[in-house]
Amino acid sequence: MHLIAHYMREHWKKITGGITLKALASLSELMIPYILEHIIDEVVPQKNIRLVILWGFGMILAAFIVRTLNVNANYNAVAVGRDCIRKLRYDLFRKTVYLSGSTFDSFGLPSITSRMTSDSYNVQNFIVSIQAMGIRSPVMLLGGIIVTMIMDPALSGILCIMVPILGVIIFTVSRKGIPLYTKVQKNVDNIVRIMRENISGIRVVKALSKEEYEKKRFDNANREMTESDITAGITMSMPGPIMQLFLNIGLTCVVIVGAYRVNNGIIEPGVILAFLTYFNMILQGVMGLNRIFMMMSKATASADRIEEVLKTADDQPVLNLPDSVCPDPDAHIVFNHVNFGYNALPLEKRSDSSESFAGETQEQCLTDINFSIRHGESLGIIGATGSGKTTILNLMMRFYDCNDGEVFINGKDVRTYDKKELRGKFGIALQNDTIFNDTIENNISFGRDLSREQVAHAAGIAKLAEFVEGLEDGYDHMADIKGANLSGGQKQRTCIARAVADNPEILILDDSSSALDYKTDAALRKSLQTEFKDTTLVMVAQRISSIMGLTNIIVLDEGRMIGYGDHAHLLATCPVYKEIYESQMGDIA
Repeated sequence: MHLIAHYMREHWKKITGGITLKALASLSELMIPYILEHIIDEVVPQKNIRLVILWGFGMILAAFIVRTLNVNANYNAVAVGRDCIRKLRYDLFRKTVYLSGSTFDSFGLPSITSRMTSDSYNVQNFIVSIQAMGIRSPVMLLGGIIVTMIMDPALSGILCIMVPILGVIIFTVSRKGIPLYTKVQKNVDNIVRIMRENISGIRVVKALSKEEYEKKRFDNANREMTESDITAGITMSMPGPIMQLFLNIGLTCVVIVGAYRVNNGIIEPGVILAFLTYFNMILQGVMGLNRIFMMMSKATASADRIEEVLKTADDQPVLNLPDSVCPDPDAHIVFNHVNFGYNALPLEKRSDSSESFAGETQEQCLTDINFSIRHGESLGIIGATGSGKTTILNLMMRFYDCNDGEVFINGKDVRTYDKKELRGKFGIALQNDTIFNDTIENNISFGRDLSREQVAHAAGIAKLAEFVEGLEDGYDHMADIKGANLSGGQKQRTCIARAVADNPEILILDDSSSALDYKTDAALRKSLQTEFKDTTLVMVAQRISSIMGLTNIIVLDEGRMIGYGDHAHLLATCPVYKEIYESQMGDIA
């Protein structure tokens, strides 16, 4: 609840105004049965029609005031809920985009998605409801009891017996709601994960005729979520019928006792009618409180999940490492005996220590990676799938921190850089990079305020210009989500154009030309050599033809460097590299 209170605190003026309106509306509503009782017991016996009409207009006025105040209060509550959740979602999104790779992996994309959507929706509903029902329900409950006590203490005593019983029921059940709704939201995470996998991989599912298999997988996850939701719903709905039972018993007692007192001339008939109306108001107040506690249980569970992300400490702060000395200060990029493993433990089971995760279960991806690249040189990385090629790039840009060893850029440990400064040195294009649902120009410029000339120049380097200029709307051509209306080669060249558009200090191409034909690939490499002579190039590739002309080449096998040097050196010293070369280039040679 601390998180919800924090975001509501910023709107205390609107909330105070809305609460005031709601309280006035509820008090006005409490006056209506009292006026009715007065008309029946005091005005009607006078047989004065004008007086009856006058008091009747008073009831109409009270009802109009109630409606007007409630409409304005509810509008205000919705506005506060909207503004609070907009700020919360923004903060959650901002926190998410700055999470380190390991921390993001520990939460998982489906969980982050459901926290951003369904969890924030639960919080929004509660913020709106607590302002609307959170005032009206207690006023109806307490106000109704107070007015009935003034009208007839004996009859109101029946209500006073019922209310504490109902309070105990609500409190007992609401305590069980938070863990139940937490389980529901975790099952929602699983549903989102399966849906995302199937939507993104729908072609694979169809190609392998696995529709029935995926339907069963989704059905199992859906059943688990439904069962947990039913359990939570049944548990949290139990107070309703029980309270209804007690209140109906109380109502019956009021009718019986009231009839007896009217028959003996102790009270007037209008009191009974007013009591029945007040009893209904008190019932509404109690049921409203029950709904609030139900929504509070759900919102608290959701807020705790959101707060878990927001309060996640930065596990990649800028460090002061005075003892970190680069073994090759003149080099542009240095890996100094680097070891790395993706932490396989969930976030809640991680060590709190900022030291290496040594001893914890992890997947070792890189072992003793040691190399240096000078300014303007080029580095090729080749190896089997899963050998750690992309992991080297991740450590270079500090998406992850190495477990042992050091990574240096321009003689400085990457952990001592501000992340924006560090990543500003790079231009990167990935094999399966993202194309956004925007124009080709904006996909290349990507918020960097590049001119049309700069965008066109980058497209020319990436060998994309001919295709774009052949389109009717040119660089204003709209790309579909994930570039669905572009071919694989067109998407890759768009991403390469984005990488080179800002003249990066270090250019990283992670298997980003795999969809290009040999002629286009060769033309691209020649263009990069001409335009970026002073840029340090790091290229991951499966084709040996793409990297054989680079200054240095790393051959990886299961996370270990089994070869390092230029093409000629590796042909002579690395059997694995020679085997790759002969298998790919033998026919050409």
